[in-house]
Amino acid sequence: LEIGIFALSDTIGVSEEDMIARLFSTLISEFPSLEIGAHFHTKPEEWKEKVEAAYTNGCRRFDGAIAGYGGCPMAADELTGNMPTENLISFFKEEGEELKLDLAAFNEARAMA
Repeated sequence: LEIGIFALSDTIGVSEEDMIARLFSTLISEFPSLEIGAHFHTKPEEWKEKVEAAYTNGCRRFDGAIAGYGGCPMAADELTGNMPTENLISFFKEEGEELKLDLAAFNEARAMA
């Protein structure tokens, strides 16, 4: 199929840290030529463990949405939404990752959201 990028997605916010870790550690080692990303929906208090589980197990591609806007109407909890980009930025800064992101432009877009 010549797929180069694939995202594991939890669009209703039910994934748990151990499941995320197991999936990413297994799939990334089994398919090294495939860039496997993460698309998580989450509650405000559960985002970090999801990102950390994927990151620790080799994921380096994450989807986010400014302020976590959007979500899935199928999610049982109204607090479940997209992964806030701001949280991803702070996590990657803590990890010492070089961000290829124009933070001034991002903050301008955030102010308009």
